[in-house]
Amino acid sequence: MFTVKTKTLCVMGIILLAALAAVSLFVGKYPLSIKELLSGNELQRRVFWTLRASRTYVGAIGGFALGTAGFVYQTVFRNPLAAPDVIGVSSGASAGAAAGILFLSEAGAVTVSSFAGALLAVVVVLGLSALDRSGKSNTIVLAGIAVHALAQTILMCLKLTADPERQLASIEYWIMGSLNGINSYSIGGNILLCLLCLGILFPLHRQIILLSGEEGESRMLGVNVGSLRLFVLLTATLAVSSVVSLTGLISFIGLLAPHGARLLTKDNRQGTMLLSGLLGGSLLIGADILARSVAASELPVSIFTSLLGAPFLILLIYRSAKKL
Repeated sequence: MFTVKTKTLCVMGIILLAALAAVSLFVGKYPLSIKELLSGNELQRRVFWTLRASRTYVGAIGGFALGTAGFVYQTVFRNPLAAPDVIGVSSGASAGAAAGILFLSEAGAVTVSSFAGALLAVVVVLGLSALDRSGKSNTIVLAGIAVHALAQTILMCLKLTADPERQLASIEYWIMGSLNGINSYSIGGNILLCLLCLGILFPLHRQIILLSGEEGESRMLGVNVGSLRLFVLLTATLAVSSVVSLTGLISFIGLLAPHGARLLTKDNRQGTMLLSGLLGGSLLIGADILARSVAASELPVSIFTSLLGAPFLILLIYRSAKKL
């Protein structure tokens, strides 16, 4: 299950994630020092536990979930371009979150509506891809592009009806993607849901790999392909939506992390799935550190993930074209 090489890479991934998390705890406009924290400075301790620790925690767990979900999507759909933002899940979550901001006032409305939008996007993508009986993996990407375009249209319509001074600003801020504003009072339910989904996906790794093969062979092995595929995709989608409802739209981590893990391990085993999560967490925390430190005001995290992800996506498309 875990080769010596994969174990070594996972340990290195854990060390990298822990090192970035330690740096993240002390990066920000308000300076923190270990000396002041140990001396019992109340303000420093409050900033540390309420803001920095929760932000770092969400960055690590959220990035881990996005990287793992990307691995699941790419494996199940047998397509290297499949990722939460490429196949329409993230744009569906964005439209759902905008609807929650506009029409719902209950606590947790954005989380629920964001998940509903992401879930609907997955269902529509699966339905569209099922129309093509050729079994080509590119169909899922084309369906994702269509769903993404539809979700963006809905999002624009919602923004046109939003109050420019209040609701529109909230929608735009959410779409840009940021860990700013996260605190210990707002993350509990989302993080528990995310951890629950991860706890379901990792034991199902063998079944996820079976889904990447031919359907006939999987059925011969006793796998209920349709039900299992739907359950796995819904679980991965729930993990993604529980993250993006907190952070807003974070681009490309679900695409970059699994490819980086496979490039290092040269396989698609459970260790690669774990490494995908570790690289996803490292990418999100690293981007968040840059977002807080490279300019006088905090920048959206997606700027830095897109700077890595967009060229990588172009490279993947170029390599795929060369194989044709």
